[in-house]
Amino acid sequence: MHNQNKVEPYEPSAFYTDGQASRQVPAGTVPRGVYGHKIAPYTGLAVEAPPPAGPPQVTMVLLKRGQERYNVFCSPCHDRVGNGRGMIVLRGYKQPPSLHEARLLSLPPEYFVQVMTEGFGVMPAYAEEVSVQDRWAIAAYIRALQYSQNARLADIPAERRQALDAKIREGSTTNPRSGAQGVTRPDAVQDYDRRPDPTEVP
Repeated sequence: MHNQNKVEPYEPSAFYTDGQASRQVPAGTVPRGVYGHKIAPYTGLAVEAPPPAGPPQVTMVLLKRGQERYNVFCSPCHDRVGNGRGMIVLRGYKQPPSLHEARLLSLPPEYFVQVMTEGFGVMPAYAEEVSVQDRWAIAAYIRALQYSQNARLADIPAERRQALDAKIREGSTTNPRSGAQGVTRPDAVQDYDRRPDPTEVP
């Protein structure tokens, strides 16, 4: 088994007229998984034309699209809040950092787009699964998600804060079963809120 009937890369070979075992790639071949300047949508980073002036404008349509794509591709590891305790992590995958740590809060959206494009650490690249436009949408939603978990009451405009304070005092919801007023949780745990005990996973 040590001496097999094969040739190693760059070994000589008498089979071909040029004496080389390694063959030249046919002209026009597009290698899979290699970023090229002619396939900018594949990477979103290398473009022959002048690059776009920054990320797209943030709109509710963009944020909703980003939320949808985030829940599909990111939440299995990062969970839906961004704390890094998704279902895959509970089943043994390495836990990613929380999206709410100080280091990631200070980074621009371009950083998240680049990480989604090229991967980082144990996180694989998602350039093939997620389009460039959706990567920007996810980055915008990550920024909104970060703000939602770190917002301050003082950030709310005065007129809206008064209305919010009134709702908090009066109770914004009423439990249809108990009749209790105030902010209440659902009577039953929703399926998407369930988190299995890792010790019970077969």
